[in-house]
Amino acid sequence: MERALELIGTHSAMVLLREAFWGGRRFDELARRAGVTEQIAAKRLRQLVEAGLLAKQPYRQPGQRTRYEYVLTERGRELFPVLVSLIEFGRMLQGDSSAMELVHEGCGEPVELRVRCAAGHDVALSETTARITKR
Repeated sequence: MERALELIGTHSAMVLLREAFWGGRRFDELARRAGVTEQIAAKRLRQLVEAGLLAKQPYRQPGQRTRYEYVLTERGRELFPVLVSLIEFGRMLQGDSSAMELVHEGCGEPVELRVRCAAGHDVALSETTARITKR
């Protein structure tokens, strides 16, 4: 958990990832939508690329030099449940049902995060025990 927080535990890292999830790809777009300075965006995006959460892909507009856009990798997309959890927690803190919610495009119902064991049972905190696994 500590390693994950070192990487994504800053406000700037999370808002940049949020914007990547919502379709932001280009540096200036990501920085603007995330509300961070270009210096902070450059540093965090570099860290997220080095960690394998984002990948840089070249693009070139006619008559312009080659630039790069940032896309989520498979590893980055694995953070989706974390993003959903933070959105749900933020809605709970605000106590505001008008705040943004995620909905399933297929049926229009709100997206909910569930904690389940490998056998598919819903699990409450009181039903869990931590155990150390060897690597």
